[in-house]
Amino acid sequence: MAIEHALLVSLRERPAGGLELARRFDRSIGFFWPATHQQIYKVLHRMAADGWIAPTGDEGARTTYAVTPRGEEELAAWIVRSTPTERLRSELALKMRAASYGDRATLLAEIEGRVAEHRIRLAHYETLQRRDYPEPTGLTGQDLDQYLVLRGGVLLEEFWIRWLTEYLEAHA
Repeated sequence: MAIEHALLVSLRERPAGGLELARRFDRSIGFFWPATHQQIYKVLHRMAADGWIAPTGDEGARTTYAVTPRGEEELAAWIVRSTPTERLRSELALKMRAASYGDRATLLAEIEGRVAEHRIRLAHYETLQRRDYPEPTGLTGQDLDQYLVLRGGVLLEEFWIRWLTEYLEAHA
């Protein structure tokens, strides 16, 4: 996936300027598709040049962008393209496998820190879930899609916590 598609998704949800998009990435989309503020601004200009987005007006000194019909077509085409199977590519997992050849104690300390980070992210996701989706059974459309992606984040954080904790306990 290219950052362009992540930006198209975000702009379809709500038109925004570069700063607002960067904030959205920091709060939501960036948890599973990270991008720097510089990347976002650079790609926005390229997407505008390609006709995928267009300025909708000025909010003071900030330009707000919205998806054009050409951008909607690209997003729709991307959605139906085959997606490769996700694979775990983790430098930490490789270090865990190699721990017998180096300083395991330092690695275990790093893993403890990672568990703490995953617990913080899990708590954040659970807070969002309680706040934004207290009754998820009646959700449909975009709301259901956003909820299910958030649930995926919850499950992924639970996975990391369980797996890394299991590794730590095995070496305690």
